[in-house]
Amino acid sequence: MFCSRMRNKEHTNQLISETSPYLLQHAHNPVNWHAWNDQTLKKAKEENKPIIVSIGYSACHWCHVMEHESFEDEEVANLMNDNFICIKVDREERPDVDQVYMDAIHLMGGRGGWPLNCFALPDGRPFWGGTFFPKEKWINLLEQITQIFETQRDKLEEQASEIAKGILTNEIFQPSLSPSLNMEFPDKMVELFSTRFDFQNGGTQGAPKFPMPNNYLFLLRYYSRTNKPEILQHVELTLHKMASGGIYDQIGGGFARYSVDARWHIPHFEKMLYDNAQLVSLYAEAYQLTKKDFYKQVITESLDFVKRELTNPEGGFYSSLDADTEGEEGKFYVWKKEEIESVAGSAAEIVKDYFGISRQASWEEGKNVLIKAMAYSDLAAKYGKSLDEIEKIISDCKSNLLGKRSERIRPGLDDKILTSWNALMLKAYVDAYSATSERTYLKVAELNASFLINAMKSADGGLFHSYNEGNPKIHGFLEDYAFLIEGLITIYQSTFDEKWLFEAKSLMDYTIMHFFDPDSGMFFFNSDKDKQLFARKIELIDNVIPSSNSSIAASLVKLGLLFDEEDFRNKSEQMVRKMKENLLLYPSSFSNWAILLLNQVYPFHTVVFTGPGSLKNAEQFNKEYLPGVLKAGSKTLSDIPILKNKFVENKSFIYVCIGRECRLPVETVKQAIELIGNG
Repeated sequence: MFCSRMRNKEHTNQLISETSPYLLQHAHNPVNWHAWNDQTLKKAKEENKPIIVSIGYSACHWCHVMEHESFEDEEVANLMNDNFICIKVDREERPDVDQVYMDAIHLMGGRGGWPLNCFALPDGRPFWGGTFFPKEKWINLLEQITQIFETQRDKLEEQASEIAKGILTNEIFQPSLSPSLNMEFPDKMVELFSTRFDFQNGGTQGAPKFPMPNNYLFLLRYYSRTNKPEILQHVELTLHKMASGGIYDQIGGGFARYSVDARWHIPHFEKMLYDNAQLVSLYAEAYQLTKKDFYKQVITESLDFVKRELTNPEGGFYSSLDADTEGEEGKFYVWKKEEIESVAGSAAEIVKDYFGISRQASWEEGKNVLIKAMAYSDLAAKYGKSLDEIEKIISDCKSNLLGKRSERIRPGLDDKILTSWNALMLKAYVDAYSATSERTYLKVAELNASFLINAMKSADGGLFHSYNEGNPKIHGFLEDYAFLIEGLITIYQSTFDEKWLFEAKSLMDYTIMHFFDPDSGMFFFNSDKDKQLFARKIELIDNVIPSSNSSIAASLVKLGLLFDEEDFRNKSEQMVRKMKENLLLYPSSFSNWAILLLNQVYPFHTVVFTGPGSLKNAEQFNKEYLPGVLKAGSKTLSDIPILKNKFVENKSFIYVCIGRECRLPVETVKQAIELIGNG
């Protein structure tokens, strides 16, 4: 079982009625926390008190530190309760609230991060804030803000107005003035991107190091069009260094959120669903391209971790594992040399060399964050053993270490289920199936897709964002629609089960109706059905998760081709063109947009499989790395426009198309691939 944090039950506040594990962690703080809702904001206005908006998430180490130092302290709690309305926000449940107050921090000149603590007027407009505050500094800040609110409120009103204006201005979209796109444009992007490559450790220069999987998906896709060897070399260096470092759990599989150093060694130990989903998709594409078993091993181990620790019996996926155990960061994951020796027995020297114990893997106070320090071939040469013998020794030891680790107190589990993050993992399972042909992965994806459609759809055809204890809640955000639509299209391409495609089309129609902004040609993050904050945001930047707009643009073009919806294709094309200047200035921050750009300047094929051999042909087709391809197919007659007039009884054909134009059908995958290669 996963541990829950020990709480002082002497106090209970309004958060006790919430379902978010992060909010429940604070339900017994002496601070009179409230959830973000209309009633709380109304209370602030009625009592004419400033608001503290404190935002974090369950797996956040420094959120726990600030809670322990300040929010569990009676003196601090009294100051907060007497002078403020205190609101706790789970950023994963309310990314819209988090976006607005994070923008406010940036406009104040601060650095973003969590915990995010913002001070706001009774109407919710922020006027000051920051991230982590040590206890004494927090006390001083509370006293100063209280005094200024009482004596100089007009200055706070003026500052809040300027910040609110800045947030709104930040949302005014500036489209590119130059609509032309050509093949030189991606080259310029990659040239700029490469100036920040870390050629020793992979990734980009400096620390901390975040995986940023979408950056490397873009580079892989760029390589597939250009065959520039230096690009593939850098991607492979990055993938190898990440999976060999401490950011990757060498015992249990799966990736931590980032490394605090430049060589991927010491992780910030929380493990997030969204990181592991995207990294599985990235390693799946790398495996499709290179056929290197190392990448397949990462896929297998990572999905074993997800199955073991983040999978709900209903078919959903949990959100994250905590960085801390018993109040100590990383305690669950680190090893002392003596523990390794005890488990490894007579093979201890081999195992210590493999994991770099007491040298490369050393961290602090005799603890080691395990890495892959030596290759099997080097170990075999050093110890006079065969590769098979070395592989068995390491495999057995990893299994024994995993068993030993399971006896430890486990990190806290954030067991809420988010539509957007689940959709990323749904896609990851399908991508893993496409790369490896492991049908178990496809079955897991289908179960998750069914769960999301059955549990997270609302009566009006929309989506809910979060699910816990059997109940969905919070209206879906654009990321929920965007990522689920992408996931449903992906699972359709591997099953040719049209129900997934029609679900995707239905959700896209809903998204256009309730999120589209005709003035900018982009999509708002919140539905028009939601009560808006003082800024209705448009998310454009591809960060650790792709932006919801770049994701929805990707699906618009795919559904536009499959259903012959010209409006969908036009919307997508215009969205990418409007982002042109941003792509060239900041390519690493718009890498998902950049993938769409590649599909506009290079041929983007639709490949249609028909007849009784359609699925078998598609599975064989998946063995090739052809990312600039959209697949469709059916064993029988179909009314989907892309499939019309392509079915012949008892015949299996493959059609290669660009836009609406299709070549004459061929009967073998090899012939289809040759047609694609000819443009």
